[in-house]
Amino acid sequence: MQQNRFQQQLSSVRRPWRVVDIVVASVLGVAVGIIFWAWSLGYAGVEALILAFPPLGGLYTGGWLIAGVLGALIIRKPGAAIYCEVLAAAVSGVLGTQFGLSVLLSGFIQGLGAELVFLAFLYLRYTLPVAVLAGLVSGVFLGVSESILYKPEWAFQWQALYTVFAAVSGAVIAGFVSWLIARALARTGVLSPFASGRAADASSHARS
Repeated sequence: MQQNRFQQQLSSVRRPWRVVDIVVASVLGVAVGIIFWAWSLGYAGVEALILAFPPLGGLYTGGWLIAGVLGALIIRKPGAAIYCEVLAAAVSGVLGTQFGLSVLLSGFIQGLGAELVFLAFLYLRYTLPVAVLAGLVSGVFLGVSESILYKPEWAFQWQALYTVFAAVSGAVIAGFVSWLIARALARTGVLSPFASGRAADASSHARS
């Protein structure tokens, strides 16, 4: 019984993206991209607050990691985390941020961090611990890449602390919050065409 269920899940993962997958992932990427843009506007104020100890800025970075984790939780197909994160980054770049179009590279790196976690579970597990781990790893990818690309003048200790703070922020904001959002959306029924929505329905029926 369990083996048959595993095979069915694996077969679903191997199916190519449907039109509805692309449309919803694109809408999600654009919507979160607008959030990214607004989040970027707030960073100037954050920088002023942490002037004495810049590595604390890592605690703010989780907001830029939501698209990848949330996209993967909803679409549940290989590539969803990277696609949604890069698209959201592109939208924020077009709207205009102090980071310019370098956000495209950042989006790919951060989306890759989340993608690798879901890949490690063969795109079959979308539980809260997996979502939190995806957000955490995405935060690590952000912290390391930004330390190399944008903060090379920092001491290693500062770079390491920035990465740790980014990982914590990614776990909480991109991981836990994204899981709550996906769960709330599934309960409304709007995700019924997706495995994420059907899983929520099955869980609801099991409790009733």
